[in-house]
Amino acid sequence: MNFPLLTVTAAVPAVGAILTAAVPASRRTAAKWLALLFSLATLALAVLVAVRFEPGGDRYQLTESHAWIKDFGVRYELGVDGIGVALIALTALLIPFVIGAGWNDADPLETNSSRWRPTQGFFALILMVEAMVIISFEATDVFLFYVFFEAMLIPMYFLIGGFGDRAHSGTDENAAAQRSYAAVKFLLYNLVGGLIMLAAVIGLYVVAGNFSLQEITAARAAGTLDMATNTERLLFLGFFFAFAVKAPLWPLHTWLPNAMGEATAPVAVLITAVVDKVGTFAMLRFCLGLFPDASKWATPVILVLALISIVYGALLAVGQRDIKRLVAYASISHFGFIILGIFAMTSQGQSGATLYMVNHGISTAALMLVAGFLISRRGSRLIADYGGVQKVAPVLAGTFLIGGLATLSLPGLAPFVSEFLVLVGTFARYPVVGIIATVGIVLAALYTLVLYQRTMTGPVKEEVSGMRDLRLREVLVVAPLIALLIALGVYPQPLTTIVNPAVEHTMSDVKQTDPKPEVAVEAKNGEAAK
Repeated sequence: MNFPLLTVTAAVPAVGAILTAAVPASRRTAAKWLALLFSLATLALAVLVAVRFEPGGDRYQLTESHAWIKDFGVRYELGVDGIGVALIALTALLIPFVIGAGWNDADPLETNSSRWRPTQGFFALILMVEAMVIISFEATDVFLFYVFFEAMLIPMYFLIGGFGDRAHSGTDENAAAQRSYAAVKFLLYNLVGGLIMLAAVIGLYVVAGNFSLQEITAARAAGTLDMATNTERLLFLGFFFAFAVKAPLWPLHTWLPNAMGEATAPVAVLITAVVDKVGTFAMLRFCLGLFPDASKWATPVILVLALISIVYGALLAVGQRDIKRLVAYASISHFGFIILGIFAMTSQGQSGATLYMVNHGISTAALMLVAGFLISRRGSRLIADYGGVQKVAPVLAGTFLIGGLATLSLPGLAPFVSEFLVLVGTFARYPVVGIIATVGIVLAALYTLVLYQRTMTGPVKEEVSGMRDLRLREVLVVAPLIALLIALGVYPQPLTTIVNPAVEHTMSDVKQTDPKPEVAVEAKNGEAAK
């Protein structure tokens, strides 16, 4: 098929962003509907990509390749494997809910505000982020990936700094200062990572002579590309550092709680459920694909960092007083599980890590969006300002509970399957690491249930006594996410069917096979043997 489906899938939200920004300032509602329409069109195209993808076919499918910068061997080269298909679907699925949840978040506080099109700009920036994330999942040219990996920082900077959370306990000036601090911190951390990656990208070109992921991996597999050990390790570290900042991995995580705390709830979902997934996806596609030997060399240290992220993030979540920062630290813990699964170097671990990316995106979106609805009603992010909400807003409390139970990976909900696979895959090769990682499960139950108890149960506080339950628009945003969490928890096979062949290719890149289980078998002489 000559139709450039991958290009169109990324181009539609980009065109939608331009048209939404061009809507007159007096037509805010029209801009919202236009953005929602383009996000739904992108979702339809993402579904078409998934339908056209053949799990048992070529590794990269729906490929496109055109010359871009001939003098430097840069090509506009796209293609998707099963992991890319799953994450494109996740991105396209979540954006309509992000737009629906943030329907009124960017409206001016004053009816006759003269500010520059705040509503139109808000939704245009969301669509632009979607376009850049999707093409990052599609790019098989390293330089092309790098361009959009960095470019998405610009709209995210304005979404964090220009459209912050209105539920702030301080003065307007203090709130603006904190938003600015969070946005600048987000930008600086990721820019530093990106600059280090740029040096590694240039080094890769010097060694390989091109930027094509497919050509370089094929040359590595055939033994026609000889890369010195120290060179490979340095290039790996350059790539991994940038991805670890984006993911984020301890100790490069400190920008995330600030960014999620100061952003609106929909933008917080955009950060942790969509943008951060580019980092973990790139570890699978680029770190393991381009630098297999260096990936195995760095594995022990990365596993330790992942364990610290799991336990450290969960412990800080337990002690949080701010609802949104609690979810942020919980996400740091979850990203530790994802990275643990990737570098366990087992098929179960990497399949679980990929499923975790998808399931964490859905569960975090459900929890954070409901938390946003709660915060907008009370006007406070502090846990202590709530109590007894389930008696006055039972639907809100019920959806909050399901989102929380998904976060702690309750069996029957989608994250359980992925977390179970990560732990099984890790234990098969690194049993001690797998055992320590289970501490994160216990702590997740603690911070989730304590959060629910303090906000939703007990006597009804006077400040929440008149709280409204979820409106129809809010139910329409949350209900499909809850349904997906249950459906994928009961029947995850549609995802595993798409993902598993791509994982097999990744395992082949690093020349790893799953450890054989040691079980007692009966020997012919009647004695027990292994």
